[in-house]
Amino acid sequence: MFSLNNVLYFQAGLGALANIFLLFFYTIIILCHRPKPMDLISCQLTFVHTMMFFTGGNVWLTDLFGSLNIENDFICKATFYINRVMRGLSICITCLLSVVQAIMISPSASLLAKFKHKLKKYIIYALFYFWSFNLSFSSNRIFYVGAYTNVSETSQVKVTKFCSLFPMNHIIRGLILTMTTLRDIFLVGVMLTTSAYMVIILWRHQRQCKHLHSISHLRASPEKRATQTILLLVFFFVVTYWVDFIISSTSVLLWIYNPVILTIQKFMMNAYPTITPLVQISSDNRINITPKNRQKLCH
Repeated sequence: MFSLNNVLYFQAGLGALANIFLLFFYTIIILCHRPKPMDLISCQLTFVHTMMFFTGGNVWLTDLFGSLNIENDFICKATFYINRVMRGLSICITCLLSVVQAIMISPSASLLAKFKHKLKKYIIYALFYFWSFNLSFSSNRIFYVGAYTNVSETSQVKVTKFCSLFPMNHIIRGLILTMTTLRDIFLVGVMLTTSAYMVIILWRHQRQCKHLHSISHLRASPEKRATQTILLLVFFFVVTYWVDFIISSTSVLLWIYNPVILTIQKFMMNAYPTITPLVQISSDNRINITPKNRQKLCH
């Protein structure tokens, strides 16, 4: 278990540093330039993933406050609630990222093209709705998480050294799990649909490029690269999210939190927030800090 914990700490450290760097970068872009629609979404996604590392994964904040003998019932409720909100926002914003990119690369004759001229407005509305929905939907965490006590071992499940989950009515538990599953199935379905649409667009574009001059292909390459990046992120998200969801759903239904299973779940939960900034950093030419790019970034 010691080696597994070391892997978790390394993963959390790498993911947190990458997300903080990317958050700083997108903040500069938004404040100093006219940001693209994708920059607004990517900034939100990076902020969400940064908060996930500080409130989830190893849930080190709760153990830190507990070890310092600080009253941690509020800390347990706050960290678990915020982490649940951030996890919901992660899937919502990733879905939005996929939809917006599908709109941006859609041909002018398609039905999606009419949304291009008001894309920023729609993005702001969508982000406001996602935040409102997840803040209210995850509020049950406030009532069913708290500081661990030794009063009754059977009435609570210890999930960290100082925090535990309290028993939940079977009907309420099933209702929450059903609503969460329906939400996730819908959003993943939208992601897969838009991803298939983008693959078709890229395939058609590739066929057209074979008959055009190489300069035209070069002009289209940044858009193509951005689309491929989002397709890669969607693929990673679908794989890691559903493995995590299956593990967590099984634990909730059976009310079993085995330390090894919990460690695997933490690793899978941190996988997507760790992969995302690394993929974005490697694929965004603006992050190549040359003297020329640095001058553009600050003017």
